[in-house]
Amino acid sequence: MLAQGSSWTRSSHSGANGECVEIRRGTDHVGLRDSKHPTGPRTRVPTEAWTAFLHHLTRP
Repeated sequence: MLAQGSSWTRSSHSGANGECVEIRRGTDHVGLRDSKHPTGPRTRVPTEAWTAFLHHLTRP
């Protein structure tokens, strides 16, 4: 379930070309979608997996 009142968030590193992924935090997952196709397919990953992914990206 998506958090009440949650909205899709785009990275501050996204360029003006609109080619990015948007996320939306849920109670136990994170939703992902293509910003160019907001009504298109979406995917969900468990919050723990998303946190591990972000941690991996920020490691030196």
